[in-house]
Amino acid sequence: MTEAAPRSPRTIWIGLVVFFALFALAFLLWFIAAARNFGQEPLPVLGSVADFTLTNQDGQPTTLAALTNHVWVADIIFTRCAGPCPRMTGQMQTVQTLLPAPSQAQLVTLTTDPGYDSPAVLKKHGERFGADFGRWMFLTGSKSQIAGLAGDSLKLSAVPVKPEDRLDSANLFIHTTIFVLVDKRAELRGVFETGGDSVDWTNNVLPKLLKSVAQLEQE
Repeated sequence: MTEAAPRSPRTIWIGLVVFFALFALAFLLWFIAAARNFGQEPLPVLGSVADFTLTNQDGQPTTLAALTNHVWVADIIFTRCAGPCPRMTGQMQTVQTLLPAPSQAQLVTLTTDPGYDSPAVLKKHGERFGADFGRWMFLTGSKSQIAGLAGDSLKLSAVPVKPEDRLDSANLFIHTTIFVLVDKRAELRGVFETGGDSVDWTNNVLPKLLKSVAQLEQE
């Protein structure tokens, strides 16, 4: 058996140069990420998200564990809505489009109309808005399950409209029109209004939301 030839000094030096170059690159990337957040005020902790079990657009059970170590943005709508819901879902689609490729942030849309919004209905609705179901999930369940996540944890409220007070057949619920932001530790960290007379979604709210997502991903 022949012995392996010893490495030449040139090979050793090349290996050391590559090692230190990779180390320097990693440090540079860390420094850039830290510099971006330097001087930024930490986002406040507004509450904690309790564990939940709901059903996604593919009919699969979904729990809080599916979002572990992810920053996520959530809202509540219903597919029969003729009011703010189509606008909100379009805005969530914009968030999906503008999230940078390295981001692992997730999007969560809850329905306040589980009697109608089955997984199949939610999936068709998501497809209409170009949802990437690997990033954007649509959740349904029993009214109590949805209320537990939406109302108790995320502060997303929804109130049924009494039949005698409905303006039309689609006027079924009054619900919040906000997006909420949750960090990797399942803590509620931000609330963003999506519409209203004084709300500039494109130039004000959307950039702040995307910046906040990036900030929490660096925590």
